[in-house]
Amino acid sequence: MIERHVSFTVSPDRSAAFERFFAEQYRPPALKMPGLIECALLRETDQPEHYQMVYRWETAEQAAAWRTNRGHQALQPTLNELTSDIQITAYTRVA
Repeated sequence: MIERHVSFTVSPDRSAAFERFFAEQYRPPALKMPGLIECALLRETDQPEHYQMVYRWETAEQAAAWRTNRGHQALQPTLNELTSDIQITAYTRVA
């Protein structure tokens, strides 16, 4: 299993728009991708401007297929408008 964490900073005045974008536009096409186990959005409790998207995929190839998917690429401009300080970390489940 592959787990990817994508961290974002979102300005407080854009947080509602970002959460709506994730729920209504970003997550639905991701859920249609083969091999996706989970796709969730987390907001940090102590610093609510910090968010994390967490994906769990069956394989690294399926995770890569989402990143190169036309639908995902079409969502990137809006995601970039709503967020800053994007950091991506990938993990391989070992236990």
